[in-house]
Amino acid sequence: MVLPPEWWADAEADSILIGDRDEVGCIEISTLRKSAGVFDSQELFQVAHSESGSTAQWQDASLGEFRGLTRQFREEDAALREWYVALDQMMLYITYSCALENAGMDDAAVDELLDTLLPVNPGPSE
Repeated sequence: MVLPPEWWADAEADSILIGDRDEVGCIEISTLRKSAGVFDSQELFQVAHSESGSTAQWQDASLGEFRGLTRQFREEDAALREWYVALDQMMLYITYSCALENAGMDDAAVDELLDTLLPVNPGPSE
């Protein structure tokens, strides 16, 4: 991922946190990797459906080489976006959250940043 100077990143045990220096919003990326097989679109939909609820309105998403689902919603005082995307054996669960009054402010920057996602070791081992 290409990180512009106005953003910071911090890796933790199970996730990566990315925020803008203006403290408008924050991205969190969690990774799940299969030991065998690949994630297909049906499996991604099932995970998204079970984790985010059956009433969620999903749209197709492409982030770099990753493909999957995305949605936007509001929860209490926050505007949220989430993605379930996969490439081969790797699935990413990504969220972006900001205060409701900042909704949409970083959307273009977040889209541009996430579109630079590249897998470190994308394919199944042969």
